Amino acid sequence: APADGYTILQATAAQAISETLYTKRSFSFEHDLAPAAMIARMPNVMVVNPSVPAKSVAEFIALAKSKPGKLNFAASGSGTSLHMAGEMFKMMTGVDIVFVPYKGSGPALADLMGGQVDLMFDNLTAAIGHIRSGKLRALAVTTSTRHPELPDLPTMQEAGVPGYEVTAWFGIMLPKGAPKDIVLRINGEVNKALVQADMKEKLLQQGAMATAWTPEQFGSFIHDEIVKWGKVVKASGAKVE
Repeated sequence: APADGYTILQATAAQAISETLYTKRSFSFEHDLAPAAMIARMPNVMVVNPSVPAKSVAEFIALAKSKPGKLNFAASGSGTSLHMAGEMFKMMTGVDIVFVPYKGSGPALADLMGGQVDLMFDNLTAAIGHIRSGKLRALAVTTSTRHPELPDLPTMQEAGVPGYEVTAWFGIMLPKGAPKDIVLRINGEVNKALVQADMKEKLLQQGAMATAWTPEQFGSFIHDEIVKWGKVVKASGAKVE
């Protein structure tokens, strides 16, 4: 598409992961696109079936290490951000748990609640109702700060996994070389909406936090995401030809 500012992409963590996951790519997410505006970020949440005898992250790690290869975790597809969240957990804690891929988050959650799988990292938006109803037990949120909708739930770092941070996010990007005034206009209009109290509240109700950043802040975040997920993808051995 021409870099005229009239073609935009809603980007997510999936694109940052794809930089390493896909061994053959026709473009670079970081170098061929220009960040315009971050919209929102939302935590994932580490949830287990209530029958799992672990009421904290530390207890789950101890349980997994006591029976290597016996516990499993579900995610919607191989190479997705939710799969990689589990692989990061494995990489940072040294546990041996088995990945079980599903065709979507819905079937994975259903089997988690049914006891067919033990663990899942899912978007807070999808899981919060099941947490509140008691169908799932939440062990931690994956952001660096607690979430106001679940203020008693610790972060992964508070729960004993220092440095673990996974954020689902979405933002707007343009083709590289888009006019600077167009980039700044989009950024300004998006941020104007994001600072409105009603917009913040609507996003928060969905588990998301409005994130009014400059293009430079968004670009720095994307770079860090690519580096972080690159390490996880390589450690997991996942790849797509």
